[in-house]
Order: sequence, then structure tokens, then C-alpha cells
Amino acid sequence: MEIAPSAPDPTAAADRLRALVSELCGTPDLALPPERDLSARFGVSRRAIRQALADLAAEGRVWRRQGKGTFPGPAPAVVVPTLPRMAARTNFAEVMEVRVSLEPELAALAAARAAPEQLALIRRLAARTAAQTADTPAAALEDWDGALHRAIAEAAGNRLFLDLFVMVDRIRHDAAWRDARASVRTPDRLARSAAEHVALAEAIGRRDAAAAAGIMRHHLGTLRDALAAGPDHG
Repeated sequence: MEIAPSAPDPTAAADRLRALVSELCGTPDLALPPERDLSARFGVSRRAIRQALADLAAEGRVWRRQGKGTFPGPAPAVVVPTLPRMAARTNFAEVMEVRVSLEPELAALAAARAAPEQLALIRRLAARTAAQTADTPAAALEDWDGALHRAIAEAAGNRLFLDLFVMVDRIRHDAAWRDARASVRTPDRLARSAAEHVALAEAIGRRDAAAAAGIMRHHLGTLRDALAAGPDHG
């Protein structure tokens, strides 16, 4: 009676894959062969190879880079850039893109979650920004504007969102940023911005999340467009 050959053993294949990874650990820049090649080499399904690689990744013996493959050894440490480096790497368009994505959501959350004392602070700060004129020193204009946006971010009640806001806010306080905003600040734009601040505070105060998000989006979009056009298009 002829005995059928035994089916490939996924466990044995995983052990052989582990041995291969150990051999390649001295060459961390060399990717492992593709899954289909490993499947043919070890005589098991690609699903078994995929599971073995997942186990090895969980053990820290391999790591994956999207679109590049699987590499032996632990994943390289993620280097978090410092704020000065981030400010140097980005530009006005990118920062405004982040603000237009982030701050409308903060305004909506503030409308839903702000405590009474936070609502009162937002109203007071909006009134102070509305009281500023073209003769107000640029530093004071920046301070009142920043205080209002920060109060809204804090009222949103999400610590991670607040951390993201603070990071972007610190970048926008770079001297080049302040100069760029000052260059497009006209009496007309100042008046419109003040009116938008008051409308924003009112929407948050009446718990209208959709309106608050829409006003914030329009408010930041106006600044974004002004910065893109430059001071000669006032």
C-alpha cells in the first residue's frame, strides 16, 4: 500500500522562516523574499507564511515597511522632529491645511461640551478681538486672536486634539508667520475677522455645533486665501 506524502507542516515552515530571519539579521537593509517566494520555498500556503511573519513581527524579529517589504530585526525607532525643525520643514499652505481640518472640529466639540465658564470666556475673548482696531499693535492682535482660538480648543474637551492644536499654534507663532499675517491684515479684513469671531462665539454659546464648525472653516479659509494671494491682493 502506497503511503501518501504528508502535508507540509506550517509549524516547521515557521521555524525555517525564523531561521532565515536569524541569518539575515546582519543585513537589516535587505528585505525578505516576497510571500509567494517564501511559500514556494517552504511548501506551505501564503496564508501560513503571512501568519508566521505576523508572529515574527509581534516578537520584534521582523518589521514591515509599506510598499517596500518585510525586513529582519526590530523596527527602527521613530524620530519625532522638534518644533523648530517642523516649522522649518513646513509652509503656510500646509499649516493652514491642518488648521482648516482641525479647528472646525474643535469648534463643533466646544459647542457640544463647553462648560458655562468656558462659554463665558469665549464670549469675552471674542468681544475683545472685536474691540481691536487697525491702530492696535500687531502683537496685541495676535495675542487676543490666539487666546480665543486656544480657549475654543480647550473647551473641546479632547486632550489629544488640544495637544495637536498647541503644536500647530506654536509653529504659527514663528516670526515669519506673524509677519505674513501682518502683511495681509487690512482694516476691512480685521473687521470681517472680528465679526466672524463674534458669530463663532454665539454659535458655540447656543450649542450649534454645525454652525460653529462652518463659521470656523470659513474664518480660517479666508485667512488661508489671503495668505495665498499675498499683500498685493488686498
